[in-house]
Amino acid sequence: MHATVTFHEKMPLVGTNRSGHKTLFDMSKEVSPTALAATPLDAVLQALGGCSMMDILSIIRKMRKEPISLTVDLEAERAEEHPKVFTAIHINYRLASPDATLADLEKAAGLSMEKYCSVAAMLRASGCKITWATELS
Repeated sequence: MHATVTFHEKMPLVGTNRSGHKTLFDMSKEVSPTALAATPLDAVLQALGGCSMMDILSIIRKMRKEPISLTVDLEAERAEEHPKVFTAIHINYRLASPDATLADLEKAAGLSMEKYCSVAAMLRASGCKITWATELS
């Protein structure tokens, strides 16, 4: 893997991956009232949601179920002192599907969080506690 992040005279920073896809990074609104993009830590939290969602959608489809929508809400707690790492994250998965059951979603979320999601594994390795809940919408 390879990525480049650049700064040109003003924020936001522009991250570019090896495929040329761009990600913008900025400071929080508390620091920069003109913040135009997510902070790097916001992006990490969103990456956890995206990584696990991709796993869950793949698993649900392999169960031969039809996901219509999947929403993930993430709430993170951070350390008081610098570096203010994530200490705990709670994830709530909401799936809409005409044929998937709550048990299907629970199984898929468990597999993602415990086996497949690389972002979750990295956060856990740093000492972050990750919990999750599931519901059908």
